[in-house]
Amino acid sequence: MGPESVDISVIVPIFNEEDNIRQLYQEIKVSLDGLRKGYEIIFIDDGSFDKTKTVAYELAGKDRLLKVISLARNFGQTAALVSGIHHASGKVIIFMDGDLQNDPNDIPQLIKKIEEGYDVVSGWRHKRKDAFFTRRIPSFFANWVISLFGGVHLHDYGCTLKAYRAEVLKNIRLYGEMHRFVPIYASWVGARISEIPVNHRPRVHGKSKYNMWRSIKVVLDLATIKFLGSYSTRPIYVFGGSGIAAIFLSFVCLVGLIYNKVAYGHSMIQSPLLLLSALLTIIGFQSILMGLLAEMQSRTYFEASDKPIYYIREKINL
Repeated sequence: MGPESVDISVIVPIFNEEDNIRQLYQEIKVSLDGLRKGYEIIFIDDGSFDKTKTVAYELAGKDRLLKVISLARNFGQTAALVSGIHHASGKVIIFMDGDLQNDPNDIPQLIKKIEEGYDVVSGWRHKRKDAFFTRRIPSFFANWVISLFGGVHLHDYGCTLKAYRAEVLKNIRLYGEMHRFVPIYASWVGARISEIPVNHRPRVHGKSKYNMWRSIKVVLDLATIKFLGSYSTRPIYVFGGSGIAAIFLSFVCLVGLIYNKVAYGHSMIQSPLLLLSALLTIIGFQSILMGLLAEMQSRTYFEASDKPIYYIREKINL
């Protein structure tokens, strides 16, 4: 089967999942065989230190449709997914977790939604089989915040089970823990996004890779996403806006300082408002200057990399 005949690529990052990947592989095979489309399965071993890689190699030796990528060390889920994207040949790319909590039987309905004309279809674990207080409650608030700031309203950004048209992913560069924000990136280039409920199963083997440090990284990545989405081409708006606000507050402090002197005879030298006013003025001008420097860097970046600031879906008679 040549790359031209691959319709679906299923990408599964795996880390210490030796007890899960045999069953996962079999379930994915059964689900994809039922679609009667060309497919490939790509396992990315993200630096496992158990027998995950050995089992994956054994399975790949018996099935040429299973591809295995072994990373030099544990780079994280985003890096593993990116490596899978770079090696995928399918017209539709599907992400899945390797812990058996995502159900491969949901793949057909993801493909059906893509065939309806959507570019991104996100899974929603509406009956999630995770701890209520430590996983589901934090996830609810995280999804609310991400939807608010990202502009794409999804119930479940954390669900790895998603389907994408390949051309959408090929134009996106991911870093950090930003794989969960791909729908936001896709929306920037005009992708049509949908969400469907999917089955979520309790973990049977292995340990969860989730911890609070990942939550902190998600918050920091969200701040980066918001800045890039709103101000990457005009950084002067955020830096200059902050600078003007600081100068305005400086002026308010100065007015208060003069009023206290005239009305009550308070010493201007001994008042902390004088120091605060001077400090805010300096911060304000520095912020504006940083904005101007960021403007120059932004323009140099776009011109040097020849990166467009808009994307065209299609052309007619051109």
